[in-house]
Amino acid sequence: MKDKVGTYYYPFPENKRVRMYVRGKNGEVEFRMKNEDDPSVWNDHGWVPYDAIQQAQALYEKRGGFDPNQAYDIQIAKVLIRDGG
Repeated sequence: MKDKVGTYYYPFPENKRVRMYVRGKNGEVEFRMKNEDDPSVWNDHGWVPYDAIQQAQALYEKRGGFDPNQAYDIQIAKVLIRDGG
């Protein structure tokens, strides 16, 4: 999907107030989350390259809880970027 901000998908399909924006930059896939209920998520955090998400995955595996691979879906992002939104 696409809006005035960019190309996005719903990382948590049951919650349409959270969007994950994606873009390709210098051959890398980057993500940026927007939560309508918490504007600081967008305002305080910039674009995150997928490599950084993969590095963070190891930390989350040790602690449990949030799974970055669910929210930051590289396969969906690649298709959206390839198809132009």
